[in-house]
Amino acid sequence: MGNPPSRGGLLALLLLSASLAANSCSAAAAAQPAPAAAASAASAAVDGFASAARMQLRWELGPNVTTPEAPGGGTRARLRLTNRDSRPLPAQGWSLYFNVMDGAVAGPLPGQLVLEHVAGDLFRIRPAPGFTGLAAGAALDTEYSYAWRVAKLGKALLGPYLVYDAAPGTGVAIGDYQPQTVAQPDRMGKGSATPADTYRMNAGADLLPAAALPPVLPTPLQLQTGPDHLALRGRPAVSAPGTLAGEAALAAALFPAALPAGGPPLRLSVGSVPGQPSPEAYTLTIRADSGIAIVGNSPAGVFYGLQSLRDLMPLPGTAAPTLPEVTIVDAPRFGYRGFQLDVARNFQDKQTVFKWLDLMARYKMNSLHFHLTDDEGWRLEIAGLPELTAIGAVRGHSERPGLRLQPAYGSGPDPRDPRGSGYYTRADYIAILRYAAARHIDVIPEIEMPGHARAAVQAMDARHRRLQAAGEQDASRYLLHDPDDRSVYRSAQWFGDNVINPGLDSSFAFIEHVVTEVAALHREAGVPLRTLHMGGDELANGAWERSPASQARMRKEGLDSVADLWDYFYDRVDGILRKEGLYTSGWEELAARSTLLDGQRKLIPNPRFSQRGFRAWVWNNTEGAEDFAYRLANGGYDIVLAPVTRLYMDMAYNANFDEPGMTWGAYIELADVYDFIPFDYLKNAAPGARSGKDGLTDYGKRHVRGLEATIFGETLRDTGRLDYMVMPRLLAVAERAWAPDPAWATEKDAAKAAALHRAAWSGFVNALGQRVLPRLDLEQPGVAYRIAPPGLLVEGDGVKVNHVLPGVTLRYTTDGSLPTKNSPPVAGPIRARGLIQVAAFDRNGRRGLVARVERP
Repeated sequence: MGNPPSRGGLLALLLLSASLAANSCSAAAAAQPAPAAAASAASAAVDGFASAARMQLRWELGPNVTTPEAPGGGTRARLRLTNRDSRPLPAQGWSLYFNVMDGAVAGPLPGQLVLEHVAGDLFRIRPAPGFTGLAAGAALDTEYSYAWRVAKLGKALLGPYLVYDAAPGTGVAIGDYQPQTVAQPDRMGKGSATPADTYRMNAGADLLPAAALPPVLPTPLQLQTGPDHLALRGRPAVSAPGTLAGEAALAAALFPAALPAGGPPLRLSVGSVPGQPSPEAYTLTIRADSGIAIVGNSPAGVFYGLQSLRDLMPLPGTAAPTLPEVTIVDAPRFGYRGFQLDVARNFQDKQTVFKWLDLMARYKMNSLHFHLTDDEGWRLEIAGLPELTAIGAVRGHSERPGLRLQPAYGSGPDPRDPRGSGYYTRADYIAILRYAAARHIDVIPEIEMPGHARAAVQAMDARHRRLQAAGEQDASRYLLHDPDDRSVYRSAQWFGDNVINPGLDSSFAFIEHVVTEVAALHREAGVPLRTLHMGGDELANGAWERSPASQARMRKEGLDSVADLWDYFYDRVDGILRKEGLYTSGWEELAARSTLLDGQRKLIPNPRFSQRGFRAWVWNNTEGAEDFAYRLANGGYDIVLAPVTRLYMDMAYNANFDEPGMTWGAYIELADVYDFIPFDYLKNAAPGARSGKDGLTDYGKRHVRGLEATIFGETLRDTGRLDYMVMPRLLAVAERAWAPDPAWATEKDAAKAAALHRAAWSGFVNALGQRVLPRLDLEQPGVAYRIAPPGLLVEGDGVKVNHVLPGVTLRYTTDGSLPTKNSPPVAGPIRARGLIQVAAFDRNGRRGLVARVERP
């Protein structure tokens, strides 16, 4: 477990904890300032050697190969390291560290180098015997292998930095690093989209006139229009009871401040919506002679009525604005309409969370699943356990354990990196809770366990060493790791030390302390907490098996297997939550039991917890588990549908080389999300995928609580990438979670279903392109949503152009330059020859992805 920290290390830890508590959400909050003397000594130790800041590194995807490590086919990647310094890189005594998200094959490399796996996605290259150094101005070429086929720029190495053995605690980022961005022709495979492919895909929708657009999204339950319009010659006079003060403020803010007073009345009230028992139901009426009235079954219903009113209003800047006469009776299909935000892998500050709460509220989503902890970060201050944030919320290079977490996902050596380091103070979290509550959004915090817990495990190990060195009697009170555990395993993220051990009473003491403190934060905020999401996913095979503490627990409790130990663990976790009046939530594995059928592993609903009121978020609808969500619901578990192949927002849109995102689950275009049918998502699957699978029973339907858009944060190194991955796909999730099944989803005649689908899809994408996203551009311009590339088809005497969002502004160039907001608009087939480049633009002139085609 390593030596106890020195006095200097303890002092640094305490200083860091105080610094982080003072200002958690800034990059500077995560810094541990090195004493000037130590920095000077490190500099002197490597004087005469090349500086990493003057190194250049290039990465390029190489050929696909078949090797003993990759019998099914792998890929090589090429590296060129160029020494731009006047000093040499020595023959020995250095390491080049970097992250590789999906792992690489460790072992000897060309050029007398060796690749070593450190932990997780952190690797390093070291010189092997025989390496002669790298002279000033010289370049070194080598290559490493992936154990599978790679076709994405996102699989490049990330965050490279150099460490000299003479100064092992100092890592310096490579000054000039770039991955190769040019796609190779042989990389275009299944899921790729050429401009012609995109054109054909976009042709599944028709361009609609403004008058034919659906007036409100998500689609209301009932909507009737009247013959007249309500003129907005002045700001409406808002009347509402004191219990709707927040809604009244929102209502006033919907109307331009430039309008004079004296507009039509706008009445808000809580009452009864006939025939709609949902507390989120509302009626909205707009009449030319009587103004606007919104009645909700609760303040939440009034709030959602106001969002529909926002959607009906003319776009900002419209002359002589009016509202159509309309009567809407509306209620959501599902009571749970969620968005999971992962801030553990790459931290997102409080203002970013506020921004996404605003977006959720706009589109009637009501639950933020807050993924606060994982292997790579613990992001919430917990009273009494300062190491959770002083160590577990800080990533950076260190030569010894217990100081901070290792770099991950390109966060690099500097602990001030704003994505690798950072957390929410108690005050931050309370502010987030209150901000969400004002928008009728529940916050469901997630504390990952027993796997995905490396940040907590390492933080509590450091606490144990610190208190043990100080002679404290209860040093092991919250220890999560059995020091004598010799279990061998590798998690999905390549860790072998990331699990909480159920054999230790200290593990449950830790869980109880954290649960108690989180519940106290909600009480202090005045915001109800009904459940905690307790993780449960991806416990690696082999964990606990060679832990003396776990084996002793199994003997004491009469448990026959590690699967029984899992049940024991969650039985105790459930008891801890019940003491706080909470029910237990987690990923689907929490409700599953792995068993054997004809010698093959099969997941079944765990009978032990089916009547406990557990709620399971079901992500796995991959091959062989397509119906597992339905089997859980049919077996009595409340479930939230979050299928990876449809609702995971971190998945790439397509297989194109430079399209960002993950690839392990599926490629997910906007249409794939829109086409999800919650109660029959195998309807349009291949016959083989449906064979032998369970459908959803009427009993099971009552246990489907809702849908969730999920974004894990491995690739989210900036807020713009977060925007890009989630929007506009989140709008399709909102539609599916709120609106009833569209007619095409239940139509049994294939031809009729196709016609109904085309009409509905056309309405949805036209509304997005012509009204919903333009309104977002003008009212909340900081959302850098993905603007898809146009489709281009060379045909006849020109190039046809279309877009997934019909009606969006398209511009083109023919002179080799990229299109700008001043380039000519597309007004039909482009007749020019040569290189034609086309892009779509938002209402603020922001350019989307560029499509290119050569016309001879």
